[in-house]
Amino acid sequence: MDRREIAALLAYIGRLDPRTIRTDQGEARDQLAQWHELLADVPMTTPHGWDACTAARQHIRVSPYQILPADIARPWESYRRDRLQRHTDPTPSADPDDQAAWTAELVGTRRAVATGSAQPAQYRQITSRRIDPQLEARLKEVGSCIPPEARAALAPYRPARAAREAAIAQGKPDALSVHCEWCQAQVGEPCRRRRIDPHGVARGNAARATPHHCRLDLAAQQTQQPVMA
Repeated sequence: MDRREIAALLAYIGRLDPRTIRTDQGEARDQLAQWHELLADVPMTTPHGWDACTAARQHIRVSPYQILPADIARPWESYRRDRLQRHTDPTPSADPDDQAAWTAELVGTRRAVATGSAQPAQYRQITSRRIDPQLEARLKEVGSCIPPEARAALAPYRPARAAREAAIAQGKPDALSVHCEWCQAQVGEPCRRRRIDPHGVARGNAARATPHHCRLDLAAQQTQQPVMA
């Protein structure tokens, strides 16, 4: 706030609490200088919810003590902190190789959010259940958020998932949708290759790329049950 805004704020506070009024010209000048020194970086109002007069009125309404500059600065700091906590930095439009421009855009966005000039940017998944229509159309077109090229490149590193996807693509039942009665693998988990030594102690528990035959049969039976019914 500049000196004119500080004077307007003090005049407003004086109408609500006459104790703050200074009749002596020297005292009024000192009060104006003190408040301006302490509240120079606090705006009078912002486009998104902050109003210094509202903070002053709230203090006078609930507190029996005479208002001080700290009673305006404290709510302002809480306002800034709350907005920054709800803000997630959007990807800057600057060239990532230009570190100075990238950093300057991030700092400018955070400063605009902190000072109330812009609304906090939040992740869509957190704030809303609606999906971007363009993204939804793209997902329907490709069938998955993972491109086919990336899925093929990942197949050697996750053979069980690759075998499951291949079986589903061929119209076969999803074996991982049921538990395995042989190795006791739970739904969604791959079957295990259990090796037992002559003393009955387990020596291995490695994941299998393909499910056990009994699990395939159980998945096929559950798939056929609704059709038979």
